Amino acid sequence: MSLTTPARSRALAAGLLALVLTASTACAADEPGTTGGGSIKIGLLASLSGTYQSVGKEIRDGFELYLDTHDGKLGGRQVDLVVADEGNGAATAVPAATKLLKQDRVAALTGIVGGGSVAGVYPLLQETKVPLVGSNGRPEIKDVSRVWHTSYLSDEPGAAIAQHVRDNVKGSVYAIGPDYQGGWDELRGFTEAFAKAGGTLANPDGKTTFTPFPATTNFTPYFARIKASGAQAVYTFYAGSAAVDFVKQYAQSEIKDVPLYAAGFLTEGGVLNAQGEAARDIFSVLNYSPDLDNAENRGFVAAWKAKHDGSPTTYALASYDAAAVLDRAIGAAGDDPTPEAINAQIGKLGQIASPRGAWQFSGVTHSPVQKWYLRQVRQDGRALSNTVVGDLATIGR
Repeated sequence: MSLTTPARSRALAAGLLALVLTASTACAADEPGTTGGGSIKIGLLASLSGTYQSVGKEIRDGFELYLDTHDGKLGGRQVDLVVADEGNGAATAVPAATKLLKQDRVAALTGIVGGGSVAGVYPLLQETKVPLVGSNGRPEIKDVSRVWHTSYLSDEPGAAIAQHVRDNVKGSVYAIGPDYQGGWDELRGFTEAFAKAGGTLANPDGKTTFTPFPATTNFTPYFARIKASGAQAVYTFYAGSAAVDFVKQYAQSEIKDVPLYAAGFLTEGGVLNAQGEAARDIFSVLNYSPDLDNAENRGFVAAWKAKHDGSPTTYALASYDAAAVLDRAIGAAGDDPTPEAINAQIGKLGQIASPRGAWQFSGVTHSPVQKWYLRQVRQDGRALSNTVVGDLATIGR
């Protein structure tokens, strides 16, 4: 056995120290959301293909606009934004979210168009303990401790407009929408609040008529049923390509003179351009319109128009606000913005200045307490737009 010399001992110690530092650095890089150099990794999941492709692109573009106008940073950290395609629902959303959460190891997840997708991704959030700052519809979830939404709950648009419809329609109203989670929630919000207000549905069985999704592209047979029911108005929810089909066919149908009320997604964004004159005079309810007069909205609209044709939508607005939420939360999370630290800080944000007007997260649902607006498709210069014609309820629970 040979004895170790002092020089050799120092060399071994130096080598061990280098090994420890290397291992420590590797572990730090393995932490969710850390990419080195003080940057942070955020996952964005949205429908970049399928029926709601236009919605998904608005969500992506809204988040990216916030980054573009804030030097690509959130909370003072450079953002590595990892974008994935949600597709048409949970079947494609779950594998995409699995990659973001388990392989890319993002510090927070945002986006998600469909309520069914949120329901599918939810168990992954619980498993990985990563917060979701969603920016579109959301179904009912029992444990929202890591789930936040900057948009709305799916039953709120209908609930917000129900009293107005009851007060302004002298007779029964026909309810119709797509047969999937988002459609069920959207129409339930309207029908329950409408019944509570004393309204009557024209549907023969007193229940919403649901159309197969995404298979239904011909709505003519349903319009015949509405005509036969004697309805004095129609309330609906459709979005994306289904909204274009519904509105164009409605304008050519035997019920074209029956007033049409809808959740605002029916005429929001690019679908209004595709619908054209067929959409004129449709009433809708939404939490945002680009013609709202406040400083935050003027700046938001100007920044959007500098990069895109047309005006921003509620989808872009909600995603822009999701970035604003993460900006403040990451900044408040300190030197180690782990998913848990970010989530904790989101709950402490309080009131948020927004282009839609000030809002804050409900302590119960983690969705916005916010004002809803009545809009109508009217001429605005050379184009049709969703013009605010009144305030509706402020909802949040």
